[in-house]
Amino acid sequence: MNSPDVTPAERYRQVAAAFTDRVQGVPDGGWSRPAPPDGWAARDVVNHLTEWFPAFLNAGTGITLPQGPPVSDDPLANWTTVSDAVQGLLDDPGTADRVLDHPVAGRHQLDQAIHNFFTADVFMHTWDLARATGQDETLDADYAAELLAGMESLDEVLRSSGQYGPKVEVPEDADVQTKLIAFIGRQP
Repeated sequence: MNSPDVTPAERYRQVAAAFTDRVQGVPDGGWSRPAPPDGWAARDVVNHLTEWFPAFLNAGTGITLPQGPPVSDDPLANWTTVSDAVQGLLDDPGTADRVLDHPVAGRHQLDQAIHNFFTADVFMHTWDLARATGQDETLDADYAAELLAGMESLDEVLRSSGQYGPKVEVPEDADVQTKLIAFIGRQP
C-alpha cells in the first residue's frame, strides 16, 4: 500500500501534517465531544494513536519513542512528541535497514511497517477527529483509493482482527473517501 513515487517518509509527513492541523483546530471544549468509533471522545483518538503505536514499535524493534505530556493535559504536545519521533525514524538514514519483527504482525522493513500500520491509521483517524470536532473531513482521495484497494483484499482478516466494525453500505457511485470510511465501519 505505498505509491512508488511517494516514500514512506513523505507520505507520513503529509498525513501527520493533516492530523496535526485537526488537533490544532479542536475548538474550546471540543476534546470531550463524541468521536467515532462509538464510545470514544475526541481526545481518545489522539490517545489511541500515541499509545498503541509506541508499544507496537517497541515490541517489534526495541525502539522506545518519547512520550509527551498526558493527552488529558495537552493533546497537541502528546501527539507531536510521538509524531515527530516517528518522522525522525523515517528521515534517519541510519534506520533504512532496520526491521520490525513483531510477534503478531510479522517481519517488515521499518519504514514499510510504519507506513502500513501507523500512517494508514493516522490517515483514517484524521476523519474521526474532524468528524468529532466539526472540522474539514476531506481526506486525500488518491491515498484513500490506495488504502481502500489494499484493504478490500484483506476484508476477512481485517474484520476478524476486531479493529474494524462491520462495513456500512453506501451507493456504488459514492466517492472513494465515503467508500473507505464506510469500509472501516464508520457512518460517512
